[in-house]
Amino acid sequence: MRTLLILLLSAALAPAFAADKGALKNYSMKHGGHKRTWKVYEPAGLADGEKYPVYFLLHGGGGKAEGMRRLTRGAFEKAGGAIVVYPQGLDEHWNDYRGDKSRKAQRENIDDVAFLKAVLDSVLKRYPGDPSRVYAAGISNGAMMSHTLACRAADRFAAVAPVAGVMPVNLASDCEPSRPVPLLIIGGDKDNLVHWEGGQVTGPFGKKKLGAILSAEKTRDFWLDKNSCDISLKSSGYSDPDPEDGLAVSRERYGSCAGGAAVEFIRIHGGGHTWPGGLQYMPAAVVGKTSRDLDASEEIVKFFSRFRLGGKE
Repeated sequence: MRTLLILLLSAALAPAFAADKGALKNYSMKHGGHKRTWKVYEPAGLADGEKYPVYFLLHGGGGKAEGMRRLTRGAFEKAGGAIVVYPQGLDEHWNDYRGDKSRKAQRENIDDVAFLKAVLDSVLKRYPGDPSRVYAAGISNGAMMSHTLACRAADRFAAVAPVAGVMPVNLASDCEPSRPVPLLIIGGDKDNLVHWEGGQVTGPFGKKKLGAILSAEKTRDFWLDKNSCDISLKSSGYSDPDPEDGLAVSRERYGSCAGGAAVEFIRIHGGGHTWPGGLQYMPAAVVGKTSRDLDASEEIVKFFSRFRLGGKE
């Protein structure tokens, strides 16, 4: 699993997006007795006196900040008008409270929520970020860390978007967000690492047990309950732009939730442990297929734009 996920978001991946005129800078701090690092992308042409959205993009287990940038093809930067933060997990992992003792971050109970809040404080001091428009998205372990932020830092993050990562059982039993949190949940139902049906996160081909998780649908239901959504007002859709690729997309939208929140649930039929529209970072035989029927980055940017702390825009 470690080798797989190092490759998943490795900085060794070839760049998959064109260079632009923005600036990418490296930062570090001492936090919790460890040196912690992150990267910040500042787009060119920010106007004096304006405040801009801030996107936190969280890599998967065994991954790197630069790898997350490449996995998403720099899409959040190319969308323009936002500050993009790529934090680095301790020993390439986040403490998402799964209880996977093989990972230092979880074995030592590293407070990654406090670390990410400290990174946010640093970013807001250095850059013209809007504290009411701060968002988090991630893949796999980073997706489960996004759920953790929704549970434990809802006062700082306006919305989250986990991709290929569901709710850890341990976290679900101790999740009391301070407000209803908008979530966009994206996953493939043929994910053979973070399994759609729940149970245990596993290594490739079912090897190793790496922490108990809810199913994708129970994760959706968990947040529908936490956000007091009226499920009778669900809207849904199905699309299959390329019938030959064995993949399709279904959507559920629940917009009638407390506090102006919403839950959206996108299922990639036939999709694997991947970022739709991103790189096919390993062979489909190992991680499953990457959908081209949907661009997860584009969907996330659109979803985030609808919400800010204090209510919808």
